Amino acid sequence: MSRSASLLLGLILGGAALAVKAQASTEFPSRPIRLIVPVAPGGALDTTTRAIAQKLTQAWGQQIIVDNRPGASGVIAFDIAIKAAPDGYTLLMMSADHVINSVPSAKRPYDVTQDVAAVSQATALSYLVYTNPAVPFTTFKELLAYARAHPGKLNYGTPGTGSLQHLGWEVVSQMAGVKLNHVPYKGGAPALVATIAGEVQIGFVTLASARPHLPAARVRPVAVTSRERMCAVPELPTVAELGLPCYELNQYYGMVIASKAPPALVKRISAGAAAAIKAPDMTQRFEAEGWQLVGSTPEEFRAVIRADLDKWIKVVKAIGLSLN
Repeated sequence: MSRSASLLLGLILGGAALAVKAQASTEFPSRPIRLIVPVAPGGALDTTTRAIAQKLTQAWGQQIIVDNRPGASGVIAFDIAIKAAPDGYTLLMMSADHVINSVPSAKRPYDVTQDVAAVSQATALSYLVYTNPAVPFTTFKELLAYARAHPGKLNYGTPGTGSLQHLGWEVVSQMAGVKLNHVPYKGGAPALVATIAGEVQIGFVTLASARPHLPAARVRPVAVTSRERMCAVPELPTVAELGLPCYELNQYYGMVIASKAPPALVKRISAGAAAAIKAPDMTQRFEAEGWQLVGSTPEEFRAVIRADLDKWIKVVKAIGLSLN
């Protein structure tokens, strides 16, 4: 073969290799994806994540592996996600709890506005205020009256220090002038189990998590934390109706990725996630539990995170709470 022919063949083969490489880079996903959950299995965030993972597995033809990494107020899970290659094969589901953990006084080793990139908000929801049925009160007003008459006698369970439920109960304490004891657990599911067992007496829980325990009266819902009554349980009054005007506590879940991920990749994952979230069967399933399905763009979810962080910074400062 002549030198010129060899050179021509080399150029052809080289060009073909580059074309294959470029094609491979656009074929996302081409292998299983790890979706990290910063809470224990069984809670609302875990349930939501697994439902989305199932839809994405069907849509993308690749297994979405849910990896529960509870503890340390999300630090363990965020550390894994932040240090992962920003190639789309390691994703993280977060909640409003992890926005609170970026409040300066929390002193966590991650920042949701810097270390991760927003992909898509999945859901928005509110909580039930619930009690162990053995407590000597049956309404939220009676709960507050009991707490005033017995300072420090009521314990509330949460998914951890710095969680949305923790801050929500601290605001209740401040507004009502009562003393309540915080008992942190490694996720919403363990906190619910602890309340049913009587280790703690009160808490916040999603309707989806509480519903299996309602027929047997293992838990007693007494109010909701939304601004208006929830359509799924209209018989339950709001906390604001029952003595704490303007009180509102709303949760949301969403998908994020390491902040160095290319914007085009983030948008591609976001489009897939949003389609999964808005699927008709997902809507039917979750809206019956009082949840609003969102499926936002990265820009929309980023704006939600930023606004929420600004709000909680003001709240934490106003009530003088240290989350460290």
